[in-house]
Amino acid sequence: MTNPSKDNPQLTRRAAMKTLASASAVAAISAPAIHAADKAGKKNALVGEGEHTYECLHDWGMDSLPAGAHYGNASHGVTIDSAGLIYITHYGDPGSIFVFDPDGKFVKSMGDFHQQADSDGKSKNGRGHGIDLRTEGGEEFIYLSASESSLDFVKMNLAGEIVWRKGREALHEVSGKYPADAKYRPTNVSFSPDGGYFLGDGYGSGIIHQFDKDDNYLRTIGEVGTENGQFKTPHGQWLDERDGTAKLVVADRANERLQWFDMEGNHLETLGGFLFPADIDIAGEVMLVPDLHCRVTLLDKDNQVITHLGEDAAWRERALDGFKMRGQRENWLPGKFIHPHDACFDADGNIFVTEWVSTGRVTKLRKVG
Repeated sequence: MTNPSKDNPQLTRRAAMKTLASASAVAAISAPAIHAADKAGKKNALVGEGEHTYECLHDWGMDSLPAGAHYGNASHGVTIDSAGLIYITHYGDPGSIFVFDPDGKFVKSMGDFHQQADSDGKSKNGRGHGIDLRTEGGEEFIYLSASESSLDFVKMNLAGEIVWRKGREALHEVSGKYPADAKYRPTNVSFSPDGGYFLGDGYGSGIIHQFDKDDNYLRTIGEVGTENGQFKTPHGQWLDERDGTAKLVVADRANERLQWFDMEGNHLETLGGFLFPADIDIAGEVMLVPDLHCRVTLLDKDNQVITHLGEDAAWRERALDGFKMRGQRENWLPGKFIHPHDACFDADGNIFVTEWVSTGRVTKLRKVG
């Protein structure tokens, strides 16, 4: 993996991937096929078309988990550091983050401060949700949202040492958005080019908070609703600079759309045609949108659909039937997604997908096109 520049304190891990992706636009494809590698089923399934064809390596890293380690009820977020280590947030144990090397070998667990007692009052499991990395002053830092009202939003270094943490009370103090009756369950974090960041309260009050590079509160973006500039579960967001200007793009999940805003929080554009978009990543001119409803979408620089990886209407109908499929591992099929919750590119153009399924699942989509 190419190392982020040590001289740019605002460089994110995902921004570092931009120069590594293809710059050519690809024509829209409405429903690409899933290929069977051979009738015997000995080879991995392929998804996509042309230069966007990927080999599905399901349950990547699962075999290397140490005894007793598990994803619990879900694998949630994914990000990659400059050394190529992959960080997966989860609802399991130990900690709330599992770290793997590029070959899928387990390295360590982290984030035990994002554990919470289960309903039995005895055991504890992680509550890891949103995660991303940024290089600041030559050092990489992890930003974590736990998606639980009682747990803090945290910034820490790669050794797991907490730099700062803030919870509901601290956010209310600066924003005034959290009186006693207000909901609060943050889902994700993203960065602005000047060193600031955005914290999305997707499962809580359906708003996004913006902070500057010195961690000062600037503004809150949005409110609950269906109009432009309003949200219903702003589950994930990212920085979109593909046209040369900095924009915040938001996965407005329950409204089945993406929305774009400028760096002052003004609404710019809305794009529909999604099912349940969960998060966003960008490499070069390609935008990646994991969709909780069984597919992963790639968009070109003009936000036209390149391909829906794993698109299969019949499979989606099965998987969304009461959401029971997420717990029926025996019925999962090669090349089919159940509930993609986050995804990101690595330096080689491969894609890592985490899914909201019982037992957790990480799929590496190895680029072969």
